Amino acid sequence: MNNEVLTVQEVADYLRIDIRTVYRLAKRGDIPCKKIGRQWRFNREEIEGLVGSGLRNRDNGRPDFP
Repeated sequence: MNNEVLTVQEVADYLRIDIRTVYRLAKRGDIPCKKIGRQWRFNREEIEGLVGSGLRNRDNGRPDFP
């Protein structure tokens, strides 16, 4: 089990999306994360799982990222 923790910037780079999109997804609860103080942290395995399952936008059903 890999417990590697990623920052917002690392998630944005991994998913090839804008950092503001990561914040938006985190705030809406669309992406699994933990907020520690003022910083968001993400488990690498959970983020990798999103890529496989395909995250969908709640509003229009389209993917939020490629």
